[in-house]
Amino acid sequence: MRPLRTRLSALGVALLAAAPLSLTVPASAAPVGTRADASATTVEEERLPQAAPQEILRRSGFDRWQPEFARGLARMATYPEAKRYVAGEGRALWKRAVDRAQGRGPAGGDLSRDDDRPLYWARLAMTRELRGWQPGFGLSDEQRAALVGALERTSRGQDSIDLPAGRRVLRVVVTGFDPFQLDADARRSNPSGAAALALDGTTVRTASGRPARIETAVFPVRWADFAGSPSHAPDSGMAETVERTLLPHFRRGPRQADLFTTVSQGGPGRFDVERTNGAWRGGYPDNVRVSRTETVPIPDGVPTVRPQPQWTTTSLPYRQIVAAGTGPFPVIDHTTVTEIPAGGTGPVERPDGPTPGSTARAGGGGNYLSNEIAYRATLLRDAVRPSLAGGHLHTPVLAFGAGNTDPGGQVTDPDFVRNRMAITGQVREIVTVAASAVDARR
Repeated sequence: MRPLRTRLSALGVALLAAAPLSLTVPASAAPVGTRADASATTVEEERLPQAAPQEILRRSGFDRWQPEFARGLARMATYPEAKRYVAGEGRALWKRAVDRAQGRGPAGGDLSRDDDRPLYWARLAMTRELRGWQPGFGLSDEQRAALVGALERTSRGQDSIDLPAGRRVLRVVVTGFDPFQLDADARRSNPSGAAALALDGTTVRTASGRPARIETAVFPVRWADFAGSPSHAPDSGMAETVERTLLPHFRRGPRQADLFTTVSQGGPGRFDVERTNGAWRGGYPDNVRVSRTETVPIPDGVPTVRPQPQWTTTSLPYRQIVAAGTGPFPVIDHTTVTEIPAGGTGPVERPDGPTPGSTARAGGGGNYLSNEIAYRATLLRDAVRPSLAGGHLHTPVLAFGAGNTDPGGQVTDPDFVRNRMAITGQVREIVTVAASAVDARR
């Protein structure tokens, strides 16, 4: 995931994608417009009344989730009952979003079925409802945060990854992200999230004919949720979200993943298979306007590599992926990183990867949350099963049509839909190529 500006030319977007490398904001920077208690409305939730989110919800039929959720909460008499209800509603929201993207059930409106945004905005409407809920029984801030966390995890598919057992099938995990940079344009979509919805629970065939089952999840664009302890993410209850989601499927067992790829939106006009990931947070603000500039913190109590490495490397079959004709966009083996060389004092860009003993300042995917999820996932891989094939894929930027670049413009247009569907289709083909390469090695 790289910061973008839809108004700029392709060259301008590429230059701005690197801008966070020099941005330094104190790690203690606090979210704007939030309070420490779990009942406070978040910055993300405060964007909901804007015209674009409301139109997206209305034109997808996802505007019904918040009022129905509120009616259900009103019937809750105990905390355990509320826990079950909230988790169930989150899973139902995820399933509805997946079904809609895959053509099952009613469209709910005229918004394209492949759109990832209804899920994002409906979830926020529900978390806002949950934060303001005043039940007839006592509810502590910790319990409310736990309910919000349960809703977040279940509505992102993080607890419903269900890989089949048996040697006759390959098992693949793919992850995406929420939309981001919404202060600049609340209409934005994230093609990685759209791909996750389109691929969840689907099966592709490898070159040998073996079925490969794909299970997916979506992650937030928030530094705190990737942090190493619950104290860093008190409002969402989502600390350690990457490790919590992926570890059960990386461990050895009858349902272990054979392949994974984290996916996010990258630069204009191309896919990048990121060769190297760095252990550095570059400070660019997230969806709640928080900045972090520090070494990536690793959670206590999860398997990891000691001492913490500055770099991790993809084990995706990148040569086969780059060589295959997977779709309309070129696919690049991206090897550039930014490092402080051993004995050096300032950052240096290296087109061919890091040099021995260097300190990370940006992986191939930058130093935002896409680099971080790639670093965390591959570090976890190295700790529990180094032979597991996996890494990170950056998609092309998803932009609106040439006549629809103003943030106050239409929430969708034909070019926007066509490009998102093309990106999703190419992600599917890239995963199929990767699965075929893994299958050939078995």
